[in-house]
Amino acid sequence: MKWARLFATMVAAAAFAGAAQDVSNAAEVAPVDVQFTDDGVTVSLTGMAGNPEEGANVFKNRKLGNCLACHANKAMSKELFHGNVGPELDGVADRYSVPELRAIVTDSKKGLNPDTVMPGFYSLNVGVHVAEQFQGKTILSAQQVEDVVAYLATLKE
Repeated sequence: MKWARLFATMVAAAAFAGAAQDVSNAAEVAPVDVQFTDDGVTVSLTGMAGNPEEGANVFKNRKLGNCLACHANKAMSKELFHGNVGPELDGVADRYSVPELRAIVTDSKKGLNPDTVMPGFYSLNVGVHVAEQFQGKTILSAQQVEDVVAYLATLKE
């Protein structure tokens, strides 16, 4: 579907425009070294726990995760412009384990569905027409992914 590819490119480009991250920090698991299993990504990308408050900030920030562009979330009902492209995230922690959530946020095409329009936030597999200044960079840092996962883990029914 051309519109799905176009939408995915637009979302990725918008996210890159505000938040492309250099992935040279040696303490982090490099994007190409993330291990996906049937259970998800079972190892933290940083070796540190995520901070749910920081994750909420990344989640709603249009220059970082911009998750609200596609997902509704009652916990953030005061924020503007909840999208309906992706599923509502209320109760997502009841549907997915932390390793599954980490896999979905890291690279949704590997962790969820290869045909999803959701970008991989810690992946270098972002398409073919990436501006030179964003090549070799991820949308979010490894710690930001861990923070978003910690936030999503709080969203229970």
